[in-house]
Formats: sequence, structure tokens, C-alpha cells
Amino acid sequence: MSAGEPSGDAHAAPVVAALRRLAPDVTVDAFGGPRMAAAGARVLDRMEGFSVVGFVEAVEGIPRHYRLLRRTREAFRAGRYDVAVFIDYPGYHLRAAAAAAAAGVPVLYYIAPQLWAWGAGRVHRLAAAVRRLAVILPFEEPFFRERGVPTTFVGHPLKDAAALPSRVEARRALGLDANRPVLGVFPGSRKQEVRRIWPIARQTVRLMRDVRPDLQVVVAGTSVGQYPGAGPADVKLVMDDPTLVFAAADAGFCKSGTTTLEAALADLPMVITYRLHPVSNFIAFRLLQVPWVGLVNLVAEELLCPELIQAAARPQALARELLPLLDPSDPATRRQRAGLARVRERLGPPGAADRVATLALELAS
Repeated sequence: MSAGEPSGDAHAAPVVAALRRLAPDVTVDAFGGPRMAAAGARVLDRMEGFSVVGFVEAVEGIPRHYRLLRRTREAFRAGRYDVAVFIDYPGYHLRAAAAAAAAGVPVLYYIAPQLWAWGAGRVHRLAAAVRRLAVILPFEEPFFRERGVPTTFVGHPLKDAAALPSRVEARRALGLDANRPVLGVFPGSRKQEVRRIWPIARQTVRLMRDVRPDLQVVVAGTSVGQYPGAGPADVKLVMDDPTLVFAAADAGFCKSGTTTLEAALADLPMVITYRLHPVSNFIAFRLLQVPWVGLVNLVAEELLCPELIQAAARPQALARELLPLLDPSDPATRRQRAGLARVRERLGPPGAADRVATLALELAS
């Protein structure tokens, strides 16, 4: 089982646990991280140091990935594995999946590469390598099936997350005033993301406080990021666990990606933003084949939550879109919450990890 970044490690760990529960004698070797190890996988190669964002940033990681691919290809050829499970991380995993298929190892790919966004023309590589594709977004199943890939929608793994505390409980735990509005800021989990998004968020907060001096701000931080200007007297920083931030907030400043679905599950109205390296952005927006970048909007099949990306991610514009969302009676807030309810339903029932484990065992038999 292979997961090349923290999100993949988090999604793979419940699958490892489900495999060990359904087939107690199973052995799982992994390219992954601490969560997979804690779930019972034998982590042969650690993922730390491999994960990057953007085309430019990925270049320096190419030699490390090729060394890992050589070792993995040798293991497949040696007949050590009955099935290979790859989680997301397509730049490396499409090559590794091809190596497994060439060695006669059946491949289950869990969390599909976003070829619907960037590269429909590359679907043939996926179809040639995988025996089964397990997807987590409802629109992905017809997209890949129509292009010849055996595909199963297993539901989104976020539906298995523990229930959030109530708003009252979350604000009490964070030391916030229950009667004042709260903005949750989610600038990403990677160093590059935080470096580009946090300065915009900080300026947006200042503009919002000019209008709403009573505004409380909580940032979902990560240990790899730096947040100059955040402090207990001004902006509360909550490290490495965004749960309370989602639960406490009235509105969310959200980087694009899975964060938008986490906000949807928390019924949190949001504005979506992102910034890439300029060269990466130039390439990305010439490859982009979908009308929006926010996953919540793609699942909703409409521009439910405003998107202010790259040059459009200006503090004045962000503040203007966020301020109405602090008021639960505002039409913009009500419209978003109605749409977020539809998104939650479309993400499917809980139990994604068990369904993926069952598919893996079927392929291994």
C-alpha cells in the first residue's frame, strides 16, 4: 500500500485497519507515514520529504521518486505481493501502478487522480494499469467508467470522521466569546501553501475588523507553517487539529481542496482561495478542464462558494465576500447552507475504508 503525503497516510490508515479486521493474517507493506504504521502496516519507506505542491516545486523531488520506484518495481517482480493499493499521489503512483501491472500484480487505485481536472487524455494510462478504481467523489464514477476504467464510488472517507462538538462547546474549549462572530482561517497544511496564503489571510482579517471590530479569528495551523502576526491577543492559532476551528466558526477562509469538503461537513459557509508559484499557476490554468477549483463547488455542480484564486485573491475582495457570511440570516449564508446540505448527501454514506478493503481482498483472492 502506497501513500505519498499526509492526506494519503490519513486515508490509508483506516483501510489498513479494515484489512487487518477482515483478514487477520494479512501483511501490509507500505510507503507511507505514522498513521499507516499505527494502524499495523510495516512502513518500509517513509513519505516525509516527498510531498510537494506545484509543477516547479515537484522538480527537485524527481530523483528521490525514481529511486523509490526502482526498489518498488524490484519487489513486484520478485512476487512479494498479492495486490497493490495506491492512494492518490498520481505523479508517482501512475508509474508505480504500471510497474505492478507489468509484474502481474493486480492494482487497486483509491482516490483517483484528478484527471477530470487536468488530463482526461491520460486516462488510458490508468485504464492500462488498474484492475479497479475506488473513487470518493460522486461525479468521478461516470467520468472514469465512460473512459473504460472499472470504477466504484465508495463514498468520501470524511463521512467517517467523528462528530464535531457543538459550537458552544468548541468556543468554550478555544476560550472564545460565545456571542461574538468567529472567522475560521484554513491556509493549508503544507509549508508552501501557508507561505503564500497566510499573508493574504492576515490582511483580510485586518480589513474585516475595520468593519466588524468584534470579530474573533481562529487559524487552523500546522507545525510546518509560520504565522507572523498571529497571537493570543489578536488571532488564536490552533495547531495540527482543525476540528475545533470548523466547529466554532461562523464563516471560513478556506484554501481550495479537501478543506472545502471538511467545511461542508461542518456546515460552514466559506470563501475559497489559493495561490501557486507563478509558473505553476501559468501551467495549471492552461491545463484546467473544470469550471471551478473548489471541490465543494464541483460536488455541488454550481458556484456555491465564491472562488478567489491567484491574482483574484486580494484581501479587499476576500473581506467583501466573507463579511456577509458572519451573519446567519444573510441571504448569502442561507444559500450556501442549503447547498452544503446537498453536498453532504452527495458524498455518500460512511464506511469508505471497509469498502476499499473489501475490494482489495477480492483482487488478492
